Amino acid sequence: MPSASRRPFRPRDPLSFLLVSVLLAATAACEPEPLDDAERDGWLTGPEEERHMAIERQFGGFSATMWEVGYRYNVLYWAGEDRNWELAAYQIEKIRSAMENGFERRPAREPSAASFMETSLPSLESAVRERDPVLFEDRFLALTLSCNRCHADEGMGYARVTRPDHRAAPLGPPADDPAGGDR
Repeated sequence: MPSASRRPFRPRDPLSFLLVSVLLAATAACEPEPLDDAERDGWLTGPEEERHMAIERQFGGFSATMWEVGYRYNVLYWAGEDRNWELAAYQIEKIRSAMENGFERRPAREPSAASFMETSLPSLESAVRERDPVLFEDRFLALTLSCNRCHADEGMGYARVTRPDHRAAPLGPPADDPAGGDR
């Protein structure tokens, strides 16, 4: 069998080579220039420290984290009720991620949530992996109590979490069983 030897690329048509070279040079020159303050429409203008403070305000401290966790808590509950275990696992993953991102912005909040992150959430995750609806219900209640303990520790006991009574998202049972999952 003949060996395949590699030859250097040599364009057969000088005009093609010229066209490709011009196109490559033109696209390399198209890198956008940074916007100046007037071009930003008032968003993130001024000295760097002021821009950083504006970004920080947009994140909303820990309140944006709690908004996301509350939404995902609701979807997680209904996923368990529907026996949509994949959706429940996904929501647990996203709750964990949202909390970790929140701790990055507000590290002082982390100690109050230690039980939630290290015990309640992993325990519920285990029930989801086992696809056990009774265990899910029990551990979801423990998660809810953990939320309320954390809120009390942060001086926000008035933000009492309860089991959802309506769906926050139009999500239901898994597609393979429209009647309700494993029920």
